[in-house]
Amino acid sequence: MSRRLFIQQASLFTLTLTSAKLLSACTPSSNSSNSDVANIKEINFGVLSTESQVNQKPIWEPFAAAMSKEIGITIKPFYVTQYAAVIEAMRFGKVQVAWLGGKSYIEAVKIAKAEAFAQVVSEDGTKGYYSHLITNKDNPIAAEAKAEGGDKYVVKNAAKLTFAFNDPNSTSGFLVPSYYIFTKNNVDPKKAFKRLIFAGNHEACALAVANKKVDVATVSSEALERLQITNSEARNKIEVIWKSPMIPSDPVAYRQDLPADIKKKFQNFFYNYKDEKVLAPFKIASFAPATDKIWNTIRELEIAKAIQETQSKADISEQDKKQKLAELNEQLKKIQTN
Repeated sequence: MSRRLFIQQASLFTLTLTSAKLLSACTPSSNSSNSDVANIKEINFGVLSTESQVNQKPIWEPFAAAMSKEIGITIKPFYVTQYAAVIEAMRFGKVQVAWLGGKSYIEAVKIAKAEAFAQVVSEDGTKGYYSHLITNKDNPIAAEAKAEGGDKYVVKNAAKLTFAFNDPNSTSGFLVPSYYIFTKNNVDPKKAFKRLIFAGNHEACALAVANKKVDVATVSSEALERLQITNSEARNKIEVIWKSPMIPSDPVAYRQDLPADIKKKFQNFFYNYKDEKVLAPFKIASFAPATDKIWNTIRELEIAKAIQETQSKADISEQDKKQKLAELNEQLKKIQTN
């Protein structure tokens, strides 16, 4: 999406953060007064739409209403269908707070001044979820892929398969399966498959499989649970053929330059909100306090993936390769000792 097109689309969403100081160098260290709250009439809350907005609105509007009441500021869900869009919205001050995925959060830290303060806790009390490979139950490959191990089957038979990733900025829909299935096996998915597409979100990946548009796709365990609610007919057509190691659950983040008193209000709301009726559609129980380093495992995956890709490159000199590997290993060391 071009910056011009994004800004045109984003302008359709009203953001009344009336003071320029909020969007500029309003630093976390500043002693914000209650007047900051009085000056801010609305805040846009970024929503990464893992499915269509039609399905998202009924579950998000009650949550946003509860947030608005507790915080004392109107909170408007800002729906996007591409991960990059919410990062850019945060970067340019169109969004001040967002519920992100692990990989998209890491990108938002780099370019959009994002700061995690809460983490999703699932209904079973865990703080994690999984990436899956899925296929249609009626697809001739289903039984063999499940028996052999979906990851092994896909790597061995990629040239005969059509495959869908979610989005390049998706943790469970791209980064995790890319690393564990392809990078670790020295396979380039861009070259390996009969046809490779990026479907755009988890729901689109699941429906592509359910409707036999692709043989195999990536999807999160959370998205499959939601699909059982929103489209059980489609869910019942899907067979899971691979499950990843656990991924840290989603972070909720605000911009670092949000006034301190408003940050505190968001913290109080998320740490204490437990309305089962409102949270049930999200398939979560609550939110826990969180710090940035929780998602270091995602950073480690990205760097490990980059190291393996650099090692296999044939189009750069040994000197350049050595330098790049040294830089990546230094980055990894910093994360691991943080």
